[in-house]
Amino acid sequence: MKIEAMTETAERVAELMKTLSHPKRLLILCNLVEGERSVGDLARLTDMRETAVSQQLALLRREGIVAPRREAQSILYRLARPDVAELLGFLYATYCTPSETTEGAAPITESVA
Repeated sequence: MKIEAMTETAERVAELMKTLSHPKRLLILCNLVEGERSVGDLARLTDMRETAVSQQLALLRREGIVAPRREAQSILYRLARPDVAELLGFLYATYCTPSETTEGAAPITESVA
C-alpha cells in the first residue's frame, strides 16, 4: 500500500476512533452490539436522558455508524457498518462480558500507576 493511501486510511480511522471514543456514545454503541434498541431503551440502559441519547444518535447517524428503522410508532437503532460492528463486538467481548470469558484481557482502570 502506498504511503498516500495509508495516510488517507489512517486519517479516516483516526476520525472514526475519535467518534467512538466518547464515553456516552460508546455506552450507546455497546448496547447496540446486542441488537436494535429504541431511544427509550438506550436511555434506560445507559442511565442517560432521552434527549442526550437522541443527540448522540444523531451524530452517529450523520457519521453512518448507526441506522434507524421505524416499527409502528417506534424508531429502532442498529449498528449500520459491519466494520464498526466487528470492532465493537471485540470491545464488548473483551470488556463487557463476565470475567471468566475475558481471562487475559487488560483491565480498564481509571488511572495508570
